[in-house]
Order: sequence, then structure tokens, then C-alpha cells
Amino acid sequence: MTNFAKSIIVDFWDTVADMSPYLLFGFFVAGILSVLVSQRIVEKHLGGRGVWPLLKASLFGIPLPLCSCGVIPVSMSLHKHGASKGSTMAFLLSTPQTGVDSIFVTLSLLGPVFAIFRPLAALVTGLVGGTLVDVFGQSTEDSSRAPQQCTDECCSDGEVATRVVKGLKYGFVTLPRDIGKAMLVGLAIAAVISAAVPKDFFANTLGVGIFAMVVMMFLGIPVYVCATASVPVAAALILKGLTPGAALVFLMTGPATNAASLATVWKALGRRTAITYLCTVAGCALFGGILLDYLARGVNIEVVSRAGWMLPRIVKYVSAVVLLTILSFAIFSRRKRAS
Repeated sequence: MTNFAKSIIVDFWDTVADMSPYLLFGFFVAGILSVLVSQRIVEKHLGGRGVWPLLKASLFGIPLPLCSCGVIPVSMSLHKHGASKGSTMAFLLSTPQTGVDSIFVTLSLLGPVFAIFRPLAALVTGLVGGTLVDVFGQSTEDSSRAPQQCTDECCSDGEVATRVVKGLKYGFVTLPRDIGKAMLVGLAIAAVISAAVPKDFFANTLGVGIFAMVVMMFLGIPVYVCATASVPVAAALILKGLTPGAALVFLMTGPATNAASLATVWKALGRRTAITYLCTVAGCALFGGILLDYLARGVNIEVVSRAGWMLPRIVKYVSAVVLLTILSFAIFSRRKRAS
């Protein structure tokens, strides 16, 4: 085995070990949230106009890792059941950028500054986009549309024990099944980057200014990148010289936009709303990247942290084995269901 292949394997394992304890805890919290925050509760608070519904929509969306059914159909369902276009847009913008699982992974790989800054950036993006849609994208028909009754399974009540089992199944089976393949691909890409790209390559090639952020923005907008799986890729890019701000631009635009979501928003909410959606993501990502780079220079903080938050090695290694087992089972079961 060559030294290059060994480097890829070592970097892959180190990254998995660093992120696995936090990701497993994130899966657990995500499962609990899936049974505590029902569609009925969300829809009740997203109707009407004004800042308050937009704030609630963004706050609801930030911790929810909606990979199982996708943020697009959930957002469209909220809109159909009476959520305003502004609230729908706020939810659509804030939800895919982050989630409770990706927040913990961000904490483990990129440190506390990134872990705090990233959900705040998602909140601001949702508020900005929702406000712009409320101001420029509403119509008389939208304001007079009556909500439909929710008849989905998530709106039905059940025994506490049954709901807990459903939540744990969602957190450790359904959610890993949906993001597992993308996460493993992201980890593999991060390992290849760490092994193949020379140190300070991105700093020497793209520089440290706005140009690097614009490049990462155009890379992130058209393709779908899972909010969790993109974190190890961003960590590897920063270690190779990319600025934290440019990495944040990638973390915001990649999960929030892709060709499919833009087409869906265009069809369901209209051309003006779709353009507002795209411009909001791009503008907020660039502003957030500039602000993060400024903060990183001003207070001389260490943005990237591979220290694992001082967890014992045995905890990280056992967690890594458990995580890879869960992901392998999820991917295998998904293929079996598809066949």
C-alpha cells in the first residue's frame, strides 16, 4: 500500500473518530425532536405575516434535520396547510443549512465559533428571505387562502412509548439511511483533499479575499451538499488554506440551494419568490463569510479544531465503530428496500 493510500485511510479514520460522538448524540436529539415537534404544531405558528411568524419558522427549522422527507416537500406542505409564503421561505432557507446533528459535527471539527456562527447565519438568512418575500412576493390570493386540515400520520397522537420508539427509529435508522451515503462520500472527499492537496494550496491559489468566497458560492449553489456531510469537506479545505469565511460560504450555499430546489420553488411559489430565494442565499452567504473572516482576524481565534474536545480516545474510537455500523446498516437496508 502506498503512502498516499495510507494517508487517505488515516485521515478518514481520524475525521470519523472526531465527529462520531457528537453525530451519535445529534441522531438521538433529532429522533426526540421528530416526535415532539409535529407538523400540526409547526403549521399552527407559521400563518400570517410579520416578523414573529418568520422568526418562529426560522427557529423551528434550525434544529430539524429534515433529510428523511426533504425540506422541499415539507416546506410545500406547510404552505399548502396555511403557512404564508414568507414563513415558508424562512423555513426553507434556515432548515437545510444546519440541524442538530450538523451543529454537533461542526462543533467537533470546526470548533465553537463555527458551531455558533453557522446556525446564527441560518437564522438571519431565513429572516431576510422571509421578509423579502412578505414585502415583494405576496398576493391577495395568498392572504385569503384557508389552511387545509392536516391528516398526515405525524399529526396523530399516540402512546408515549410508541412515539419514543418511532423517534429513536427515525434518529438511528431513517435519518442515517438518508444522509449516510452522502456523509461517507463527504468523509472520503475530505480524506482525499487532506492527503492530496498541498498545505496552503487554496490560500496561494484563491487568495484570502472576496474572490475565494465567490468561487465557493458558485461551486455550492448548483449542487446539493448535505449539511452534515459538508462539514468534514469544509474542515479539510480550511486546513489546506481556504479561509473560514470562504468555507462558511460553501457550508451555506451547498445545503441551502441546488437545481432541484430552485425549480420546485419556482413552480410552487412563483418566479419572484424563487429569485428572492436564490439572491438571499447568495447575499447572506457572502456577508456571513466576510463577517466571519473579520471576526477570526480581530480576536485571533482558532477556528478549526481537531482536538475532539478532549474526549478520551476510547470514547471516540468506540463511537466511530458504532457510527460506521449504523451507517453501513442504513445504506444496506436502503438498497434492499429499493430492490
